[in-house]
Amino acid sequence: MSPFGCLSSESRGRRRSEMPCPIRTAFQVDRDRIVYSNAFRRLKHKTQVFLAPLGDQYRTRLTHTLEVAQIARNISRALRLNEDLAEAIALGHDLGHTPFGHGGETALREVFSKHFTHKAQSLRVVDTLERNGEGLNLTIEVRDGILKHSKGYGKIIPDDSREMAFTVEGRIVRIADIMAYLNHDLDDAIRSGVIREEQVPEDCRKIIGHTHPERATTMIRDLVYNSEADGGELLLQMSDEVFAAMSTLRKFLYEKVYRAPKVHNEFIKAKKILIELYGYFLDHGDRLEVELDKLGMGHCNHIDQPRDRWVCDFIASLTDSHAMDLYEQLFFPSPLMFERRDYAAIPG
Repeated sequence: MSPFGCLSSESRGRRRSEMPCPIRTAFQVDRDRIVYSNAFRRLKHKTQVFLAPLGDQYRTRLTHTLEVAQIARNISRALRLNEDLAEAIALGHDLGHTPFGHGGETALREVFSKHFTHKAQSLRVVDTLERNGEGLNLTIEVRDGILKHSKGYGKIIPDDSREMAFTVEGRIVRIADIMAYLNHDLDDAIRSGVIREEQVPEDCRKIIGHTHPERATTMIRDLVYNSEADGGELLLQMSDEVFAAMSTLRKFLYEKVYRAPKVHNEFIKAKKILIELYGYFLDHGDRLEVELDKLGMGHCNHIDQPRDRWVCDFIASLTDSHAMDLYEQLFFPSPLMFERRDYAAIPG
């Protein structure tokens, strides 16, 4: 392994000490705990960009996560870093993501806290919500990478190193996350008809590639070939040409896809669902406890936190389909059913 890689034997440890596994490294244990978690399974029914009902070929939050993990592993292997650490961070980075993509995140910022972020919620999932309040007890390196994977619309590689994970593997996941969604969101947007391929800026197609495999290969190789050691640190960097093309593509997606009426209008509806569910469960504590139990989060009875915190946890944990089903149960009227003989007794 490169001297810049994070050795599992030199991990900073876990929040609670435990006996090490005799056949797996600490980061392999973390990866396995994440894969077997309830939150990880729920990712298959959470929106990436396009709402799941639009079709089976579109990415979900789970397939996005798997693509990030694959990219992160490829980069880590090429740079001789710790693949298991990179994979564990990548697999856990979106565990706290809301239903309906970033529309759900916006909804919880409006009704719960303006400081709500899916990255902080992901850390809360692995620290507190899984295993009925025990959490997964992950290593500090994986927890740090999960918390610092997101950049919003900030710089792909920020100037302030404090915004990045303290391990190189965690920093790679942050970049791999962007590489993944630039590729697959563009792919899905063209498939859905939101944009046409010829609308993609010519410089992006010429420099990065015309297909998903071409674009992914270009981005990964460019990062690997241009990263270099500097003063005892491995600097992750890209060529000016590819970096500029990625930035242009990112801006294009924000303007023409994420804010496109066909996409944005659906998230307005989705936000309404989550906001009304939040209000309902804030007022109905008994029903909240029942629903938390169903999600394996019934520990709200023995952890002293305000109800709004638990409602937020519940809403963030829902899948798209579960949220819509609950909304229908709670807010749609149920038609009255009559036996055939009763109709004759109804006036008119």
